[in-house]
Amino acid sequence: MGQARGHGVALGVLVALLGGLILADPARADERFKATLQGYSEVPAVSSEARGEFRARISGDTSYIDYDLSYEDLEGEVTQSHIHFGQRGVSGGIAVWLCQTTANPAPAAVAMLTPTCPPAPGKVSGRITAGNVIGPAGQGIAVEEFAELVKAIRAGVAYANVHSRNAGGVTGNFNGGEIRGQISDSRDRRDDRD
Repeated sequence: MGQARGHGVALGVLVALLGGLILADPARADERFKATLQGYSEVPAVSSEARGEFRARISGDTSYIDYDLSYEDLEGEVTQSHIHFGQRGVSGGIAVWLCQTTANPAPAAVAMLTPTCPPAPGKVSGRITAGNVIGPAGQGIAVEEFAELVKAIRAGVAYANVHSRNAGGVTGNFNGGEIRGQISDSRDRRDDRD
């Protein structure tokens, strides 16, 4: 009987430990998001062969977001890239600069935190913290309100886009954006394009 009691205690301890793991805060795990960028997702839609991909990882303690952005076949020269606050089919204000160029620099407050956009085909990586968030104040996200940016991304109301300009002609002047994609949870099986 003593041996059975010992097994009962051991089983009880094991159940308590496993219960603690199951009830652990799931928000502590890194969260991954993605977007497939294309011209048809821009507002208004853009006819372009360009494409791109945005991938992001929100840290488990929600203090930063690491991202990778790639793009290719732009009809114009890349000028800038951002995360905007807006739902599918709607243009929203800029929340974060993903990359900048000499011709289109980021605002002074975030210029030192913003990487340079390489020519297409290009890839840029960076880290977003509260210091990178510039708004949009008119939509309820104040400067450095990182938690609001994270909430918008989790809610699916943020998108990434890449802007371009063709100095030599009428086509390829996509100052409003050449490619765009709604940011969604990377585990979501639905299509993440607009």
